[in-house]
Amino acid sequence: MFRFFALFASLCFFQTVFAQSQIDRVAAIVGQDVILVSDIEAQFKLMESQSGGKMPQDGRCMIFDQLLSNALIYCEAEKDSVSANDSEVESQLESRLREILRYMNNDPEQFKAYYGKTPEEVKDEMRDDMRRQLVIQKMSQQIMQSVTVTPREVKEFFETIPKDSLPYFNSEVEIGELVLKPKVNAEEDRKARERAEDLKKRLEGGADFAELARKYSDDKGTAARGGDLGITSRGSFVPEFEATAYSLEKNEISQVVKSEFGYHIIQLLDRLGNNIATRHILVKPEITAADLETAKKEIDSIRTLILLDSFTFDQAVQKFSQEDYSKTRAGSMMNPNSGEAHWELGELDPEVYFAIDKLKVGEITNPIEFSSPYGESIFKIVKLRSKSNPHVANMRDDYSRIQQAAVEAKKSKHISDWVNKKIVKNYTEIKITALGDYAQYFIDNLGKPKCNILVRWMPMRP
Repeated sequence: MFRFFALFASLCFFQTVFAQSQIDRVAAIVGQDVILVSDIEAQFKLMESQSGGKMPQDGRCMIFDQLLSNALIYCEAEKDSVSANDSEVESQLESRLREILRYMNNDPEQFKAYYGKTPEEVKDEMRDDMRRQLVIQKMSQQIMQSVTVTPREVKEFFETIPKDSLPYFNSEVEIGELVLKPKVNAEEDRKARERAEDLKKRLEGGADFAELARKYSDDKGTAARGGDLGITSRGSFVPEFEATAYSLEKNEISQVVKSEFGYHIIQLLDRLGNNIATRHILVKPEITAADLETAKKEIDSIRTLILLDSFTFDQAVQKFSQEDYSKTRAGSMMNPNSGEAHWELGELDPEVYFAIDKLKVGEITNPIEFSSPYGESIFKIVKLRSKSNPHVANMRDDYSRIQQAAVEAKKSKHISDWVNKKIVKNYTEIKITALGDYAQYFIDNLGKPKCNILVRWMPMRP
């Protein structure tokens, strides 16, 4: 239950609006906030799809209670003048849209086919909902900001978990990485620039941009679409690319622009507020076998310096690593499945798994050659920072995880207690007759731990 609030608050609100095609009925009113029957059903269907159909029997009770709680939090936020400014709203909307477009290969036509609206139309339609969601999040954070747990509370929380319900953790490791990217030699760099300049001249002579992109662009992900990068917002590209793209007029084609990926020719297709639609042709310099060998020797030399105690691994990461994401985390490789630094052995890339298989904690691998997400060869050395044996959760090995669970449980109770105190101070009305079949569902489930909606929120307030 303690995870439910966080999950509910992060649900993708795009699905909710488009699910409300049925004839609507008012399920409840809290203050001036109206909750519709379709709100309950839309959230239920969304959570059902996310859980693979494994919703708890009292799932609708949980959703309705959370909708009522959110409405109450929003009412109290208005009283306390908690608000979300325009820049916060726009930033969140752009972030959500950008994430959805990314899964659609940045193709606005695919977006329109799915939602029946353009990204900008959806953005306009969702603005009020996003503002409300941000206000609820801010107010919730304000309510829970003082919640902490002591070591004693962590221990007590752990002891409340039935022994047969304790999670089982497979063997896990924590690993750090130092990454080095091969450098392009001057001759190959010159050849790539000349190829890009030649393509630019052909465009000036009237050649079709999309056709040249399909034939010659080294960005294989966009080449098939004529170089189309879709609709993007600021911060989506490397600085050199972005500075040029935002300086162009509609349909203007840039000069050749160099970035860490190679040489770009950019065309601005449209400007939509702070978003732009662009396409590009990328020419990448070739990395030769000699360049790869040089990079491998360099990272092997760094490894030798670490082994000789000239640097610690962490110091070497800060000085030499070219992977920005892990570099900001002292080289820690973060597990994308959990967002944590722990990896089950089966989750590791085969190259890393076999490289660390025989290592002792604290040891470092020999240089490993990888293919980057962009298809380029990179080299890394990996340090085994910790390794656990398969085990049932316990306080010694899993304290940080248990502590986080204890904090979430305490937050859930804290906000539930807060809501219970505020119910009597706000007008609340549950529309029994409008709920129709839902009313019987809630009445039938009264007395179940998570389905005391009518008991908690009624009798109706005057």
